[in-house]
Amino acid sequence: MQYKSTRTKNGALVSAAEAIKTGLAPDGGLFMPESIPALSLGELAELIECSYAERATYVFAKFLTDYSIQEIHEDTCAAYSEERFPGGAAPLHDIDGKIVSLELWHGPTCAFKDMALQIMPRLLSRALRKTGESREALILVATSGDTGKAALEGYRDVEQIKIKVFYPVDGVSRVQKLQMQTQEGKNVDVSAIIGNFDDAQTGVKKIFGDAAIAKELDANGVFLSSANSINWGRLAPQIAYYVSAYCDMVKMGKIVLGDKVDVCVPTGNFGNIFAAYIAKEMGLPLEKLICASNKNNVLTDFLASGTYDRNRHFYTTTSPSMDILISSNLERLLYLVCGEEKTAAYMKDLNEKGVYSLADDEIAKIKDVFVGYYASEEDCAAAIRDAYENHGYLCDTHTAVGYHAAKAHLAATDSKRPIILASTASPFKFASSVYRALTDKDASGELEALDELSALTGAEIPAPLANIGTRTVRFDTTMNAADMPASVIDFAKK
Repeated sequence: MQYKSTRTKNGALVSAAEAIKTGLAPDGGLFMPESIPALSLGELAELIECSYAERATYVFAKFLTDYSIQEIHEDTCAAYSEERFPGGAAPLHDIDGKIVSLELWHGPTCAFKDMALQIMPRLLSRALRKTGESREALILVATSGDTGKAALEGYRDVEQIKIKVFYPVDGVSRVQKLQMQTQEGKNVDVSAIIGNFDDAQTGVKKIFGDAAIAKELDANGVFLSSANSINWGRLAPQIAYYVSAYCDMVKMGKIVLGDKVDVCVPTGNFGNIFAAYIAKEMGLPLEKLICASNKNNVLTDFLASGTYDRNRHFYTTTSPSMDILISSNLERLLYLVCGEEKTAAYMKDLNEKGVYSLADDEIAKIKDVFVGYYASEEDCAAAIRDAYENHGYLCDTHTAVGYHAAKAHLAATDSKRPIILASTASPFKFASSVYRALTDKDASGELEALDELSALTGAEIPAPLANIGTRTVRFDTTMNAADMPASVIDFAKK
């Protein structure tokens, strides 16, 4: 299996290892496999009784053909071990008989990004060796909260790799900020920027596209790579957990093999839901993909109208990991629907004008699969209360946005298909917002909220978040977005 850019027709093909190593294609596009491999019902039947690591190995092997089965299996077993995911990776929890939560947050940072970022560093380390790379890889990350910590934890002290993370100074929760500021490891660096996530993401993309920076880094034996979901090494692991979730639905007796289910995903950068789309294209029996947005509902409007317009007010919400107006992975869907040339033109319009509009036949193809809903702040709080008070299920603010959307879809369509809801973070990562939703009162403080939410609900604080306020802050730098390139060069030279 080889990979090509979303923006250049008949462009150069590269191996999976090369795509994972470089992250972004030379023309600024995203790497995509040259074809989508098939997954039959017979293959799914064989995976039902397998462990999560075995299922992931099977899926990865279809995409990472320059990695041996043994290499992949070694990495999946290490990444998804009981030590890293106590109780197992990606378990299902039936909320109300119709909506089943796919809990993706049982890893070391209590967020769904762990599912990809516990294995991606292993894949990248192998990629460096496979491609004969002697330079040091510098991973650049822009985060709206969870990717930063998950990447820092995954890459810390990995040989031949450094990682630098940028986050919006007022755009992450107190817990998320402390998780990054207290990160251990000799090869890590973290900086806050003045602005929002899109400012951070745009700054990182500009650094990737700056030939002068690349030349200076190369002179110092360093090259840039990415851990954001623009890297295919992030997407392949996400495909695996939708396959695993379907197998578990069959194993639980919720469906019969071959029955179709819907998937609902709280969505910001579009990578998580796009992974579900790839799984569907492979043959996984998925029907509708429900795109759940918060008040920053640029994707909801796009799915309704075919026009993507980031020229709008940016809202800071209680679901900060979804506070995004430029959904980078949507480019991959455009590539599959519209082709390389039109995708490049649309991305040029987005960069220069902040808006583009699909042709009627193009958006019609997307609407055949995707449907969008969004939740206001009031809707989000009400969903948290409903899930807990009526079904005994405690969820975070992002999962609550998805739960609201799933219920709205059921009400609008009277669908009889069960819905797999991607639950993306522990409720304790956003304890103050969850506590307020349940009590209509503010907790004593953002850190105190963890203990108060635990006392209120009887739920145990996850070990990675316990006593987070007592850890030593190592990184407290705040800078303007214009200073990001200089900070990257300085870190590379250390």
